[in-house]
Amino acid sequence: MSAATLHRLMLAGEFAIYLLLGVALNWRCGWVWQQAVGLALILMVAGRAFIIGVTFSFARAYAVPPPEDRGIGAGQGLAMFLRELSAFFLLFTVIMPFERFFMGADRLGRAADGRLPILLIHGYQCNRGYWLWLRRSLERAGRQVATISLDPVFNDIDGYVEQVSRRIEEVCAASGAAQVILVGHSMGGLVSRAYLRRKGAARVAKLITLGTPHRGSQLAKLGMGENGRQMVPGSQWLAALNAPGAVPLPETVSIYSCQDNYVMPQDSSVLEGAKIVPMAGVGHLEMAFSPEIERLLLAELADR
Repeated sequence: MSAATLHRLMLAGEFAIYLLLGVALNWRCGWVWQQAVGLALILMVAGRAFIIGVTFSFARAYAVPPPEDRGIGAGQGLAMFLRELSAFFLLFTVIMPFERFFMGADRLGRAADGRLPILLIHGYQCNRGYWLWLRRSLERAGRQVATISLDPVFNDIDGYVEQVSRRIEEVCAASGAAQVILVGHSMGGLVSRAYLRRKGAARVAKLITLGTPHRGSQLAKLGMGENGRQMVPGSQWLAALNAPGAVPLPETVSIYSCQDNYVMPQDSSVLEGAKIVPMAGVGHLEMAFSPEIERLLLAELADR
């Protein structure tokens, strides 16, 4: 099952529950449909706020002290929660269930300035719709940008390697480039490293990971599927991936939030051999719309 199908089914189930609730309230309490719609909207927002609240609770329980210059106050934490809630609503309720409508085909061609194409790889339970804003931002900066949707949504992470390999070859053929730059968000960074472990780094000039749980995340204990289990700290899969010399890394950058609400402990994103770029007050899903992420990406891509 694809992520888009999963999210559409979940939305259909949620809508059915609200419809039944509205009928019951009309029948038993005499509510008019406007009241029922208003309650449905309140429940929709409350449900999503609860889910994000759970991630922040886990993040607090497993938090590690941030660097002195990367701490945030209560007001910044509240603003971060609201931005993360907005990102969750946009991504999982609007964009990713209908990514074909929002995204369209990638626009690839031969770059006149010789700059390398970028392949964006999404994370767990997501699809290429995650990159809607950042793809446009990178394209406005003159970059050739490709995306991929990893299917099925619940899969062995190594099972995505051949999909990534085929997409890299397609991007190289369309752009005329010999190499690509991989940018992976969350699990997408692990998928990128799984690709490098199996295929080597010949086709990859640079790897940039965003909020990737290189050593796992405690929140993955609530995840479904083999990929969810593989991201639990201490899993055999992670141990093999992180074994010395297991993955031939090209130039690598790990960008992460010191208050990440999905990756915990947050310093799980620290990858040996990579350039480490800590951020403050940016939510895990919010990275999809973050001007700071855009700025950091463009800076890291400038020499490629």
